[in-house]
Amino acid sequence: MPVISEDSFFFITVDTICHRPAITCPPDMGLVEMARLMKSHNISGIVAVDDQKPVGIVSLRDLRNLIADSVNDISGMSVRDVMTTGLITIRSSDYLFKAIFLMAKHNIHRLVVVDENDNLSGVLTDTDLLRVQTRSPLYLVQEIESAGSIEQLHIIGQKMNGMLQYAVKTNADAQSLIQLIAHFNDAFTQRLIYILDNNHGVRLPPGAAFLALGSEGRQEQTLRTDQDNAIVYRDDFSPAKIAEVRRFAERIVAALESVGVPLCPGNMMASNPEWRHSLSEWKQLTQKWITTPTPEDTVYFGVFQDLRVLHGDLFFETELRAHICECTKSNSLFFPSMARNIVRFKPPLGMFGRLLVEKKGEQRGKLDLKKGGLFALTRGIGLIALEAGIMGGTTWTKLERLNHLHLISDHDLEIIGDAFTFLIKMRLEKQMVALSSGKEPVNFIDPLVLVDRDRVQLRAAFRGVNTLLNILKSRYKLDMMAR
Repeated sequence: MPVISEDSFFFITVDTICHRPAITCPPDMGLVEMARLMKSHNISGIVAVDDQKPVGIVSLRDLRNLIADSVNDISGMSVRDVMTTGLITIRSSDYLFKAIFLMAKHNIHRLVVVDENDNLSGVLTDTDLLRVQTRSPLYLVQEIESAGSIEQLHIIGQKMNGMLQYAVKTNADAQSLIQLIAHFNDAFTQRLIYILDNNHGVRLPPGAAFLALGSEGRQEQTLRTDQDNAIVYRDDFSPAKIAEVRRFAERIVAALESVGVPLCPGNMMASNPEWRHSLSEWKQLTQKWITTPTPEDTVYFGVFQDLRVLHGDLFFETELRAHICECTKSNSLFFPSMARNIVRFKPPLGMFGRLLVEKKGEQRGKLDLKKGGLFALTRGIGLIALEAGIMGGTTWTKLERLNHLHLISDHDLEIIGDAFTFLIKMRLEKQMVALSSGKEPVNFIDPLVLVDRDRVQLRAAFRGVNTLLNILKSRYKLDMMAR
């Protein structure tokens, strides 16, 4: 077993500690023979494998229940008769914190590990996790999953900030940190939805979905920033069902605010009737945003484009994404129009690489990482990806898929990717410093307090933003468009 420090535990991959071959059996093996196999290897669970693919699992608990249920002819039964299907799996290349979340979410003690081809790679148990760590997000995840009230979640939310501050200090790569935050945020919101249902009788009716939008939709939040969410429901919903949707929307938005997730200043939230519609209404609205966009519409579309179902029927995510792709492809002016709006957000970089700061106001002497860089990067990459029919996933995922399509040169993609990674990690680090000082986390930084190396990298990141803006200008021929 490798020596793994507390600091690195979050971000090691599953295959680091799961390298023992799994004990397996075919699904048609007799139950008694299977029990003998488990005994000989002294294991508490066995995976049934068919053509190298895991198809089921049998545990000692399953055998105990079988005996307790007084099944008469165990000798005539096969593994297939008792195995649990619908396995919860994890890839060997995934991070351990994902394994922790899955075990806590599904209240299970082992995960089936598969490789990139979905072939069985091994089995990871909670004992494996506890053996290599003394301090991890495991206990906080369990607290989230067992929270019984909104008040308890509020307390856990404060602990989450401490856990994230600890995680940032591990010097893990930015993508891993953001992925960890996304897992925490999803688990937190989903538990809040469970509490509203279980304790308060407030639930989203079947045939509807609660959508995360914007940075949360991309699973790219640095902290639990302003809410951006919406609701979609079936066209045939009765007035009574629509009233249930409204009640859920109002309660979930208020509950999120009560546990520390601020309201959206632009009111792009499910509690606003303009952000909850039937599927057909959403299709009509997004088509309007795409075909005859006003400046306000481009803002709305930019947030809605990154939609993701956080709770409810996944069908709506597939349907809305397909509709958006179809509409944008049939409207030739859409992409140049959106690109022209994006290139207005120029990085704060002057002559000879001088960093340009605010001249007056509360943020005098500082520059805005979001407005000056991250906005253009996320929206610009998202736009080119959308033109290629790519929706969903993080900006890193979109960059990787664009690389496979060769729509942007490898050199430019590397520059843009490095810029995005640096800016999002700097934003996260500065927000954590603000939190630890009892201040509100913001997007502004003072370049004078940065060490020389960070200032050099910041300038390089802003040059990377300019690289993307120039690609947008060239790709969509913006210099030829009427102003």
